[in-house]
Amino acid sequence: MSMSASELARRLARDAEAVCRYYLSNGHREGRYWLVGDVANTPGRSLFVRLTGPESGKGAAGNWTDGATFQHGDLLDLIALNRGLDRFRDVLDEAQVFLSLPRDNPADRPFGHVPSRATRGSPEAARRLFAMAQPIAGTIADTYLRWRGITAFHGSAALRFHPRCYYRPYAEAPTEIWPALIAAVTDLDGRITGAHRTWLDPTGFGKAPVATPRRAMGHLLGHGVRFGMANHVMAAGEGIETMVSLRCVLPKLPMVACLSANHLAALVLPPAICRLYIARDNDKAGRQAAMRLRKRVRSAGIEVRILRPVTNDFNADLRRFGADAVRARLRVQLTPEDAARFASTDPGKGITA
Repeated sequence: MSMSASELARRLARDAEAVCRYYLSNGHREGRYWLVGDVANTPGRSLFVRLTGPESGKGAAGNWTDGATFQHGDLLDLIALNRGLDRFRDVLDEAQVFLSLPRDNPADRPFGHVPSRATRGSPEAARRLFAMAQPIAGTIADTYLRWRGITAFHGSAALRFHPRCYYRPYAEAPTEIWPALIAAVTDLDGRITGAHRTWLDPTGFGKAPVATPRRAMGHLLGHGVRFGMANHVMAAGEGIETMVSLRCVLPKLPMVACLSANHLAALVLPPAICRLYIARDNDKAGRQAAMRLRKRVRSAGIEVRILRPVTNDFNADLRRFGADAVRARLRVQLTPEDAARFASTDPGKGITA
């Protein structure tokens, strides 16, 4: 008997990981998401599918977004695009055929059906990982950041080091162990909701030679890795290295790294913020995310300014031009009062972490 479109959508959402493994086999699972390049199953990380959540509404299982094209939809939309189906009736038929297929492989079962995976990628797992890590001073993580040109760590309590952090390239692969830079993702109340791992080469000179050396876990949407306590003014950007580089030259300005272009666009701001600086990456996704965030924040009556690097991002600027040159360029992008407050080189004014 044929099922209705709404029932098919609910069935697909309950089997979201199996849908992804079948139609997007070149992707992989990270926490509660399936990552792949695009709807055509190109390898990459631009498109992400939510694997767990309610059956409908915000954050529902099966909802997906492509960070490069900003396409989005549910799993019926994804199947239509993946298979090149123009007629909705054909999409429903394809979905019903998929749901009738046997799936005896435990790896293809929905996430919630595997008890041993119940806490993997959860906020609690993120909190435990961060608690097991150590301060970065004198560690491989310290070496890595200095290799990236980052020599000052103002307010870096959100960053820690784990010498033996588990890594698996995909769910069924053997576990590897690499050193890792661990970053705490927190909400506005300072509660850890997730963690970001950057696996490192044991020398500290670069990232580990693995397929995906950066991964996040836990609840990320709206949250970020925070440097300093925001009051009325703050800066937001994508990558951890980008924002720590900016923190090197503007050490008094509170900042948050949102970890991706999509998460930057969805950042939740403290209620007292009256001015936001967006540290934009110089690529298509970075420019679009900055515009989306600026539009949303301006509609809330908050002043927004874009901080623009010369090269790809502010870490590349720091490494190429040095801290003094980057600070000088940023000073003219700030308001006059913020330039005096945050971009001063007067050592007598001190640094607040």
